Amino acid sequence: MRLYHAPGSPYARIARMAVIELALADRVSVEEATLRDPASVLLPFNPVGRVPALVMDDGTTITETTPVLMMLDSLVEPARRLLPGPDAPRALAAYGRVLGMMDGIAVWNRELRRPEHERSPGVIALEALRAVRIADALERDAAAGGFAARDAAWFALVALLGYCEVRHPSFAWRQGRPVLSALFDAAQARPSVAATVPPPR
Repeated sequence: MRLYHAPGSPYARIARMAVIELALADRVSVEEATLRDPASVLLPFNPVGRVPALVMDDGTTITETTPVLMMLDSLVEPARRLLPGPDAPRALAAYGRVLGMMDGIAVWNRELRRPEHERSPGVIALEALRAVRIADALERDAAAGGFAARDAAWFALVALLGYCEVRHPSFAWRQGRPVLSALFDAAQARPSVAATVPPPR
């Protein structure tokens, strides 16, 4: 199987960390693809042009983070799986909350990459407010014992904060959030985290 990714994508980083955490490197080759490129090696498999994209041995391509994680989880025994199920609604809620914030950060960052005269101040303000609101909720969640398990929510949170740290410095996510900061800093020693740090912008 092949997992296509882009080094700067926090969504693909979750899948890349999962390959390492689940010890699937001998079954899943991780290959880089360009985005927003009509000649990208990704497009014959995923016409949407987004990562992660997992190409199965029979040519079937699984796209988007959660379905990719579902497929990777299916390759290991249940006790090692990363995605929480319906029997763990709080963990599932945490995972969804982090992905929701990631979506908003992606919109905010994309808007900032546009020429200044083409940017929408309204969109930027909306996403900045959303990011603060969710980050504050995540800080409370972590302070109450959330994100203790190394599950999909934890890896998504690390990918999200890592993206903000390196590629979206407009959001000062550490300010007033000591628990998230400590969680993120401690996570850097984990091999799957250290091996997938996104490059600078």
